[in-house]
Amino acid sequence: MTDANRSLPVPAYVVLGMISLGAQSGYEIKQGVERSIRFFWTISQAQIYPSLQRLEREGLITGREVPTGRRRRRIFEITDAGRAELRAWLAGTEPIPFELRDVGMLKLFFADLSSSSDAQELLEAVRCRSQERVDTLTAIRPDAAEIAAQGAGHPLLTLEMGIAFHQAMVDVCASFAAEHFPAASTGPSGKDNER
Repeated sequence: MTDANRSLPVPAYVVLGMISLGAQSGYEIKQGVERSIRFFWTISQAQIYPSLQRLEREGLITGREVPTGRRRRRIFEITDAGRAELRAWLAGTEPIPFELRDVGMLKLFFADLSSSSDAQELLEAVRCRSQERVDTLTAIRPDAAEIAAQGAGHPLLTLEMGIAFHQAMVDVCASFAAEHFPAASTGPSGKDNER
């Protein structure tokens, strides 16, 4: 049963979830984040290790030292209380605000205050950035599909959402460029920039 008064920060739930998925050390948690959720949620080393300490102190994970070469490494396992806490958080009905902090979109918002050519370059940079993200996410789709075939389909779902989000950014940028900068609708090679 979970502690009704417990209030963990989101990074602690990220750590708990990554351990539940098989990460055993702080390093493996960071690697797992880099291969998966970093595209929509970041966590730093400075958040991982304090979270590990707190989760262990609260009995949600257990840790032990294991020798690895010259150094000892601390590995962790989730406890039954940790699983219950993670499930309670996942089932929680509190509001789930969408937070988007994007300097590119912020600059685009104010782009009417810059020159037309600077605004056009900025729009193209944002389009290219999202196209690169579509390409990156599409390249890891086979790995997510393999995990889904083993019964864990939600990582693939979030991957597809990320692809759709960035493809929409690419499409909207291309459409805006075609309408507002028609002479620029073709790139340096003369090929149409729209997908």
